Amino acid sequence: MTASERTGREVGSSDVVRRLRGGSDMLTSAAMRRLDAELDWYRSLAAEDRSWIGLVAQAGIAAFISWYEEPRAGSYNAQEIFRAAPPELTRSISLQHTLQLVRIVVEVVEDNAVQLAEPGQQRDLREAVLVYSREVAFSAAEIYARAAETRGAWDARLEALVVDSLVRGGDESLRSRIAALGWSGRGSTLVMVGQSPTDMDERRTADLRRACRRAAADALVGIQGERVVVVLGGEGDLREAAVSLLPRFDPGPVVLGPEVREVGDAGRSARAALAALLAVRAWPGAPRPVAADELLPERMLNGDPLARRTLIEELYKPLVAGGAPLVQTLEEYLAQGRSLEGAARALYVHPNTVRYRLRRIGQLVGWDPTDAREGFVLQVALAVGRLAGSSAGHSGL
Repeated sequence: MTASERTGREVGSSDVVRRLRGGSDMLTSAAMRRLDAELDWYRSLAAEDRSWIGLVAQAGIAAFISWYEEPRAGSYNAQEIFRAAPPELTRSISLQHTLQLVRIVVEVVEDNAVQLAEPGQQRDLREAVLVYSREVAFSAAEIYARAAETRGAWDARLEALVVDSLVRGGDESLRSRIAALGWSGRGSTLVMVGQSPTDMDERRTADLRRACRRAAADALVGIQGERVVVVLGGEGDLREAAVSLLPRFDPGPVVLGPEVREVGDAGRSARAALAALLAVRAWPGAPRPVAADELLPERMLNGDPLARRTLIEELYKPLVAGGAPLVQTLEEYLAQGRSLEGAARALYVHPNTVRYRLRRIGQLVGWDPTDAREGFVLQVALAVGRLAGSSAGHSGL
């Protein structure tokens, strides 16, 4: 029964209205006792939030009385009821909790209908309560939907700003902003970069965010023009998580930055990945996805200072520290067209010695000289290290 259907009585019985107004405090107290007795979530709330809920229950009962007295002039709008409490209350209690609150208040009014109305008016009062509570429940759902939509839009904007800040190097406030987005901070972090699909609208962006959050414990997504930057974090296999997201990118190259220990260091991973994305066209046969460090030579040739520093610090210097025989063996092996026998003749050693030294180089720097691609990276590292001069620690070679 809607308000317009209540043609038999344009206004509520003055006697019932008077009793309702007189018993509103009793109804509110009874509702609060029921909440405390039946709902664990209510008991776990802070005292301030419980007091706000008391005001909401009181406002709801008062609004019902006003509507019952003047059904055509009244309103079902739950926003008026929740105006008694701060907007932050929607973060403390969920829509499900709100509907439980409405249900209990309705039951309290129904249970007390005998005291509040004469026998002939009790049925009408119960029906009015049910109509009003149903409409308030729908109105509350709309409030929560709008709040969720607003928070979602704000979170998306904040997420885009955080990713942009990571790419640019970040600042002191970056950690707090990442925490505000729900980043747990457990495990390592990896940045994934690729081209966005041409039809990357808001819906597809939201789908990408959901897919990223399914793939890894933590995830951030930034759409920067035609480029997608995804930050993944957690204790699992982040590379496997990244591979699962490949269908979400344009069919072109996708680059994975180096894995770093925490999200505060993600800027280094992002800068490496972005530099590699610019340089990847120089390697037509690059895998998909390709690690940014696999493109160190191309990045260095493209003017990336981070790639040059990585080649010197992580490849050349460890090689030099391993001793002159290793450096000489690598040089001859590359100069002889990757021939074990040719290198052995040039060095006057047995081929097994060359094989052992090459294996030792692989253990030392993590790059296998016998692999064509990795051997090329090591060859570039030797050249860059020598060009760096004495600062690279290679005097005497």
